[in-house]
Amino acid sequence: MSADRMPRRGRAGALPAGAVLLPRIAGGALGWRRQLAGFTVALVCGPLLTWLLLTLRRPESITAEVLSYQLLVVIVALIGGLYPAVFAAVLSGITLDFLFVAPQFTITVEHPLHLVALLLYVVIAVLVSLIVDQAARRARAANRAAEDAELLAAVAGSVLRGENAAQALVSRTREAFGLAGVRLLAADGEVLARDGEPLADGRMTTVPVGAPVDGSARAVLELHGHPLDAPSRRLLDAIVAQLSAAIEHTDLRATAKEAEALAETDQVRSALLSALSHDLRRPLAAAVAAIGGLRGAHDLSAADREELLATADESLSTLTTLVTDLLDVSRVQAGVLAVSAVPIDAAGIILAAIDELGLGPADVELRLDAFLPPLLADPVLLQRVIVNVLANAHRFSPAQTRVVITTARSGPMAEIRVIDRGEGVPAERRDEIFQPFQRLGDTDNATGLGLGLALSRGFAEGMGGTLTPEDTRGGGLTMVIAMPLAADDRKDTE
Repeated sequence: MSADRMPRRGRAGALPAGAVLLPRIAGGALGWRRQLAGFTVALVCGPLLTWLLLTLRRPESITAEVLSYQLLVVIVALIGGLYPAVFAAVLSGITLDFLFVAPQFTITVEHPLHLVALLLYVVIAVLVSLIVDQAARRARAANRAAEDAELLAAVAGSVLRGENAAQALVSRTREAFGLAGVRLLAADGEVLARDGEPLADGRMTTVPVGAPVDGSARAVLELHGHPLDAPSRRLLDAIVAQLSAAIEHTDLRATAKEAEALAETDQVRSALLSALSHDLRRPLAAAVAAIGGLRGAHDLSAADREELLATADESLSTLTTLVTDLLDVSRVQAGVLAVSAVPIDAAGIILAAIDELGLGPADVELRLDAFLPPLLADPVLLQRVIVNVLANAHRFSPAQTRVVITTARSGPMAEIRVIDRGEGVPAERRDEIFQPFQRLGDTDNATGLGLGLALSRGFAEGMGGTLTPEDTRGGGLTMVIAMPLAADDRKDTE
């Protein structure tokens, strides 16, 4: 690798693997080191060749002497390009005229043909130098085109691999042009992407990015380092165009996310209104009808009156539960859930939940760890979690099939597993069952607002635990309630 192609090192050392550093085209086609090498060869090998030719000189050897100097000029041209070759041609021409062409030791030429030969020699030497120099220029231009293509391919690859488009473009720009730092600033001064650091002397070039908005560019690209040459500026224009497209894409993606969030909010609002219209209307209507019957009828029997009172009580209790669930889910979503965590016995909470649901040995099979240490949880919230999960499992279990509840210790946590043999839930839809106002597979709106599992996960996480679904071996769904052990018992596991 030539010196003008060596990667530039920054404060962090060498450039990252795969970095593309563009060659800078300035001055002659060949670098100054090669030109210096060409002059050195001309100055060192010229006198040595003269000494050798004078030692072996014969009267008829002028042709060999001219060709020898011609070979020296070609070698110098291949090494250093145009200027060293012209210097070698002129120097060797004077040497030939002074030492080898009669009259010797003068710069005059006795025979006209010798003068023509000398002039042709110098012209040929210059032409060979020009050809070598032009070939070097073309090779350098081809190399620059290849580097440009490699840079654009690297930038495109970074974006296609999912990297941040603006950051990838800024990083590649700094690496390619050998800059100390590059920053992409929004119109309000916010740093959108950066790579490297500014120079202490403040040398910087700014380039507007994006279509003007209200008379100013959408962003500004700051290039900290040496000024770019014309070929680099043309490539920079292409990078700036891609940066503009990346900024527009980012804006569109942000707009799409906002629209998605609004659509999700509308969906939740619609689900809430739908649930309220069905789930609240029925108990409210039943309570109103029962109370109206009690007030309007004076000849009711004691049994009828008791039945109307029971209906009103049941309906108002259902309304209380629904409103409580709505308030609870709002507190969970707002992050203001009140938790009073104390050491409790898991078995006692599980039995209380079974009693609340009115289930018996024919419905639930218990496999509890008798040596499970106390849990650290809120008794009321944990019972609500188990009631909701157990009711859901019992509802979806096949007839004559019992729900299994197990407890076990897992490191600093205790796991309560509620296992059913129902149809289960596909893995891609498991997050949906924890969304508020969702009833997976329900269409009758007769089973509440669809808040049970949403509240259960919120309660569990509020107590420092988790609620996660798993596949049941052989078919079905297992809900795993993980709760931390009390502090003393956690120490025993560490």
